[in-house]
Amino acid sequence: MNDCVIPSIPNVLPLFTPSESNLASTVLDQDRKVLLLTAANVGSGVTTSAVALAGELARSSHASVLLVDASPSANSITRRLGLEEHLGFMDLARPGEALDIEACIVQVEDFSCVVMPLGRPRRQDERLESQRLRELFARLGERYRFVVVDGEAVYASPDTLTISAQANGVILVVRGEETRWEVAQAAAQRLAQADAKVIGCIFNARKYYMPKWVYDHF
Repeated sequence: MNDCVIPSIPNVLPLFTPSESNLASTVLDQDRKVLLLTAANVGSGVTTSAVALAGELARSSHASVLLVDASPSANSITRRLGLEEHLGFMDLARPGEALDIEACIVQVEDFSCVVMPLGRPRRQDERLESQRLRELFARLGERYRFVVVDGEAVYASPDTLTISAQANGVILVVRGEETRWEVAQAAAQRLAQADAKVIGCIFNARKYYMPKWVYDHF
């Protein structure tokens, strides 16, 4: 593993909501290693949910978990941690590259999982290749019990569909009162058409019109 240890950033790790905890329990009961989180819309909280789920899986399984940043968004894990110059996912996924996985892994202080940054940006004409991703995910699955991939929104990049088809499961993040159900349903159908296995949903930024304990117990 890379010797670099990155200090944690306040508020990068959110409190776990019931949806992440329940979803983690569901995943633990299935033979799934590589999990992609995506959304229909940009700004739905995919990164927050990916960090939360990876942390919950690490605690629940007591096993090694890798959080992969596959999103070039301005609010990505890579940018939050200042790892823009670090080798990472895009480098390993690029055809012809022969990099050691360990060179692309960073231990972050106070994180219960290790992180793979986005890596060097690819050219505009570059696209992720299914076979390369399949081989990469297989290698990562041999090293880690779970690989949680923080992906872009479904309609933001064609790479999301390519990644989704190679993941063992896809989790759709829906932002409460902002993501229209028709849009979320269309995104789920698009993922299914790409041969992705949608296994669940995280309802993010939910507003409670009754005390939260009512929702938790009934």
